[in-house]
Amino acid sequence: MSECQHQLKLFALNSNMRLAKEIAEVMGIELGKCSVSRFSDGEIQINIEESIRGDHVFVIQSTSVPVNEHLMELLIMIDALKRASARTINIVIPYYGYARQDRKARAREPITAKLVANLLETAGASRVITLDLHAPQIQGFFDIPIDHLMGVPILADYFKSKQLDDIVVVSPDHGGVTRARKLADRLKAPLAIIDKRRPRPNAVEVMNIIGQVSGKTAILIDDIIDTAGTITLAANALVEHGAKEVYACCTHPVLSGPAIERIQGSKIKELVVTNSIALPEEKKIDKIVELSVAPLIAEAITRVYEMKSVSVLFD
Repeated sequence: MSECQHQLKLFALNSNMRLAKEIAEVMGIELGKCSVSRFSDGEIQINIEESIRGDHVFVIQSTSVPVNEHLMELLIMIDALKRASARTINIVIPYYGYARQDRKARAREPITAKLVANLLETAGASRVITLDLHAPQIQGFFDIPIDHLMGVPILADYFKSKQLDDIVVVSPDHGGVTRARKLADRLKAPLAIIDKRRPRPNAVEVMNIIGQVSGKTAILIDDIIDTAGTITLAANALVEHGAKEVYACCTHPVLSGPAIERIQGSKIKELVVTNSIALPEEKKIDKIVELSVAPLIAEAITRVYEMKSVSVLFD
């Protein structure tokens, strides 16, 4: 790392300490010293245990479950850094919670993804680095620089290494076609789309498959797998339509509620995820393969600090 006038400091809060330590190891630096504790009434207290005056500070925190706790930790940390005279406060959010509430789908609904952006800016964030936003338009909710990294290259490299035959990449819905096309282009594979209808939240009904899947190895791709209803129903539909094997992948393994049970009982041969969200041990079943985003994020942090272009990481 080239010498800069102001020092780089890397801090981590409670959401994904394993990923933060891995990023620090890739960068060849130590994590900054800070503590997160609770008062007896549950309020969060944060202490930064070293000077960060004039430094470029990067804070790693996914706003994953428990999302409100992790978001509040992050906001308090930003305020602490601002009051301690950090030169810049760069927020690294591998998984941006509330991203699915990005528009008004019905009357009198909030746009919570925009609210979270406002909170981060008001608290004092200088920049955001994030990974695979649910809707890329969320970048426009911020009036500060935002670097939007992509998980598709990491997933594509894994599937290339498996040397699978006769692949078709499948989007589980119309909204994910752009993402699926990027993976298909990297694997030089055709594309198929599942046409679905969602009669109520977390309930999915598969209607039709657009594209040829019979006799092929199908790879389903999504940005988030939450309750796994969409992905498991899609996998079963692909097998019914003649797919010989079904793999699935996503950047953000939320895996809430019945997700693990559904994946275990589904036709999915392997679910490939990244470590943008820390998976507890009870969710690390044999079907799940976890890939690391630490080298990607470490490179983005280094490039931001050294004032180099980050756009090469978007390709």
